[in-house]
Amino acid sequence: MSQLVAQTPVTSAEAAAPRSDRAALLGSLRPLVVDVVVPMASYYVLSKGFGMSTLAALGWSSVLPALRTVWGVLRERRLNVLAGVILVVNLVGLLLSTVTGDPRLMLAKDSGISSVVGISMLVSVLAGKPLLTSALKPFVTKGTAERSAAWERLSAGPGRFVRAERVFTAVWGLALVTECVVRIVGAYTLPVDTMVWLGNVIMAGAVVLAFRVSGRLAVGPMERMVGEELVMHRGQVERVA
Repeated sequence: MSQLVAQTPVTSAEAAAPRSDRAALLGSLRPLVVDVVVPMASYYVLSKGFGMSTLAALGWSSVLPALRTVWGVLRERRLNVLAGVILVVNLVGLLLSTVTGDPRLMLAKDSGISSVVGISMLVSVLAGKPLLTSALKPFVTKGTAERSAAWERLSAGPGRFVRAERVFTAVWGLALVTECVVRIVGAYTLPVDTMVWLGNVIMAGAVVLAFRVSGRLAVGPMERMVGEELVMHRGQVERVA
């Protein structure tokens, strides 16, 4: 079967897939810069450069990600559930921190986002409707109609493909929940200045680990299954013709 896959003609759309994958990856990194790098840099500039209090610096450094979320809702004219969750957690964390005067609560609110999203993913897996399927499909199908049709045939019933689809979302859910626990512990046991950068390192580590594990357990096998299904379907069509 692997030889048949290797001999399958490569369409122009499939040849362009690596470029589209790179473009998608760059697009996914833009929100990361706004939501992680800019707030972290802003905190140190405001607290160390302008002498703001820890709480004030944390609060002002959260403004840009919140504005980006609101702008995304207004531009798309529809509510993105994840963006809405992030906005609500940001606002609630800022309000509670202002009332209590506890900067550690501001750090812990970021973990609240991870926990809500991670738990939602795990619940969706148990419900049989993995939350990340729509994000996973373009990477596996490479944006081609033939591979998309093969995906639909494989996902129509139970089997290895459907299990791998659920594994993908489960891996990301577990990674986010674990990251949440680690960051909350750090927020209340380590200095605030340390957790501002260390929290981002923990998050980045969780993302990288989730990418590698989900790729090995789900994405790679699913790509191979789609390729094999595509070859089998082409053979059936040729025999009928």
